[in-house]
Amino acid sequence: MNGIVINIDPVIFHVGGFALTWYSLAIILGILAGILVALREGRRKGIGKEDIYALALWGIIGGFIGARLFHVVENLDYYGANLWAIFAFQKGGLAIWGGVAGGALAVALYAKRRSLPLARLADGAVPALLVGQIIGRIGCIVNGDAYGGTTGLPWGFVYSHPDALIPGHLWGVPTHPYPVYEMIWNLAILLSLWMVRTRLKTEGLLFFSYVFLYSIGRLLLSFVRQEKVWFWGLQEAQVVALIALVVSILATVYLLRKRERRTRQKPLTEGYGS
Repeated sequence: MNGIVINIDPVIFHVGGFALTWYSLAIILGILAGILVALREGRRKGIGKEDIYALALWGIIGGFIGARLFHVVENLDYYGANLWAIFAFQKGGLAIWGGVAGGALAVALYAKRRSLPLARLADGAVPALLVGQIIGRIGCIVNGDAYGGTTGLPWGFVYSHPDALIPGHLWGVPTHPYPVYEMIWNLAILLSLWMVRTRLKTEGLLFFSYVFLYSIGRLLLSFVRQEKVWFWGLQEAQVVALIALVVSILATVYLLRKRERRTRQKPLTEGYGS
């Protein structure tokens, strides 16, 4: 059989009625790593440790709610008939776009409450977001819940554990390792933005660069992923990616024009004061 066989039990161990899964562990490690990175960037940007911890809490809660909501909407037929399954987080089913949207909204509310600079917070969160996304996808590799289509490539994943979440018709069949593709793309974004993060002087520009680059990757990579098609042959994540692309471009143009206007006005202001 060609491909890399994934025969790992998604559950690490049971203790009574509690089960620790690889998916849950990856999410927890991703959050912890993201907080460490956020603390480092927060110091550089003059954001206090207390605010970072509070923002992390708000972002985690908002992110989980948004991520689950997007996933449920995408699979409404299933969850409509299995309402209690909505709360089965340990089995997977968190949409990253929903996580970004929900987390961003929660952070925006906290920033407004505390009168913190939202654009600066958004820029500081970018490396943390990417680190969390990369680590979190490790859980999807074991879980089999973010699967690609069939492939004859030698690095295809072949799920053979009976508890893997991959559909029955793809069980034991080489499929594109979608989580790995996204991890590689996100790592490339992280390295690129990490190198330029101190050079982008306009606050908010780093965040929208992240949205733009991630949107391109999600739009293209999802063509090898197996998800329900919404319209025009596009999946939910791809439709959201197109919207995010437009928003990121418009926001970037706005920020650059705003900076240009300020640059032009500054000499005039200095002249009146002389």
